Amino acid sequence: MNFQKEKLIIVLTVLIDVIGIGIIIPILPFYVESFGVSEFVVTLLFSVFSFFAFFSAPLLGALSDKFGRRPMLLLSLLSTSIGWFVFASAHSVLFLFLGRIIDGMAAGNLPIAQGYLIDIAKDERERTNNLGIIGAAFGIGFIVGPAIGAALSHIHPVLPFWFVGGLAMANVIGAFFFLPESHLQKDHAKKIALNPVGPIIKALKDTSLKSRYTAWFLFGIAIAAIQSIFALYLKSAFRADAKFIGFVATLMGILMVINQAILLPRFWLKRFSESFLEIWLFLIYAGVFLLLSVPILPIFVAGLLLNVFFQSTLRIAISSQVAGMAGQHRRGEVLGILSSILSLAMIIGPILSGILFEISLSLPFFMSSLSLLCAFFLMKYCGKHPSMKKQIKEGEVPQAL
Repeated sequence: MNFQKEKLIIVLTVLIDVIGIGIIIPILPFYVESFGVSEFVVTLLFSVFSFFAFFSAPLLGALSDKFGRRPMLLLSLLSTSIGWFVFASAHSVLFLFLGRIIDGMAAGNLPIAQGYLIDIAKDERERTNNLGIIGAAFGIGFIVGPAIGAALSHIHPVLPFWFVGGLAMANVIGAFFFLPESHLQKDHAKKIALNPVGPIIKALKDTSLKSRYTAWFLFGIAIAAIQSIFALYLKSAFRADAKFIGFVATLMGILMVINQAILLPRFWLKRFSESFLEIWLFLIYAGVFLLLSVPILPIFVAGLLLNVFFQSTLRIAISSQVAGMAGQHRRGEVLGILSSILSLAMIIGPILSGILFEISLSLPFFMSSLSLLCAFFLMKYCGKHPSMKKQIKEGEVPQAL
């Protein structure tokens, strides 16, 4: 297998998918509010997608271990396409929710793509760099997507959603013809649990990964709470329109690309160990949310810039550590569990954020900061990697500055 070619194809697949996400971020709240609903209902649209993704993500991840990454990725992409077509054709709030439900019923694009790139990685460093490449694809998508979304929304408010559906369908066709299978050692005898809560219960019993799963959940609560009210906050605090929000999202995308493509391999991974990053970034990141809570534009922008660096680096560090500790035959399963845990957080986070946002604009940021602070203490005292424990026992110091 030509690994460089396959890597390029899977990254392009992720990129097209993320461009679709980037297109709708600046305009989704404005479009949904045109149906005459409250801000809380807008956040519920985030939660309903995550609710169904909570059921589907671990199942698709486990199925990708059993039957291969390629068929599960195709199924997930097709669900995304159909979901956005339904959303775009909606004439009532009910169909808005139906569109998000269809998309969530086979949500597994990212964990399966992660599993694919991990399959073709030769060592731990390449594994982490491959996950960083996906992060860079996210950044590029958030550069291109918001600009396209803003332009299309000026033509017609619903056009961006039709475009996203078409883009996802093009992704299905491209992956079908050009993406080969990466998981050649399939576990056909593996039993698939249909109960979506089963993998979560299993995860809680996994003593080697339980603390990381819990910290990942708290991390998910923090970012989901802010993502769901991001555009609403900019609109209320700074009277921002879709064009300005699109500009901010584009700036965040540029910074994400710089961080994942340049700083991750040349600074973060060179100067720090993954074990160091997955603990101490939680503490620093908690402080960033306090900056974001200040409705003064320069302070908010400073917090926003730091948010991009710390969120993307922390996401990669935890994902890489969990995937490495799980082993080859459980990678798809544990990445699916990570996605499922994140989906659970993205059910709860937007609901809490929506309630708090209607009380005070700053309260969701305080909640996120507290969540990350709890994750820090959990990882600091319960989440040391087995190899790190051995280093400490033998008197060695983990790599840091």
